[in-house]
Amino acid sequence: MYAISLGDDGAELRPLEPWQAQEFLAHVDRGREFIGQHNGLPDVITDLASSRAFLQTYAEKAAADTGRLCGIWWDGTLVGAVCLRTMDVGQGNAEAGCWLEPAGVGKGLVTRAVRALIDWAVKERGIHRVEWWVSAENEPSKAVARRLGMTKDGVLRESFLYRGKRHDEEIWSVLAPQWRAAERAS
Repeated sequence: MYAISLGDDGAELRPLEPWQAQEFLAHVDRGREFIGQHNGLPDVITDLASSRAFLQTYAEKAAADTGRLCGIWWDGTLVGAVCLRTMDVGQGNAEAGCWLEPAGVGKGLVTRAVRALIDWAVKERGIHRVEWWVSAENEPSKAVARRLGMTKDGVLRESFLYRGKRHDEEIWSVLAPQWRAAERAS
């Protein structure tokens, strides 16, 4: 297994695989209420079998080169994840996503992890456009998009039915030329 350092504080980005289903379930359980504010993951991951099935889905996406899932470890504990929910290498498009349990909040972990994932998608897989779909009410996630230099493309009004309520979704994106230019400028 490999790990990518996310900085000098010991944070790491590693693949999440089916054999880690117990650890993944424990992570979701610790953050169930917090994660569930804007993300349906806690409604999907309810037991060991559903945890393993979710991780298997992403293992199959990785094998087919249509998505990726990486965990964020802080001080040796899985505290969140970033993913490419979709990835179409032929079209050059991908959609990134994330979540954190409370123990990972306020450390810049998601920004650093998504930066590493986008960097890989652009440089290694030739992705041209990375999208970030977010509930209009999720201010921390929108702040991540801004820190990554993404542009708000638009709002899909009441497009997402979540727990009985319709939510607006914002779509943010960054294009490979912008990504590369920002990297050169830093």
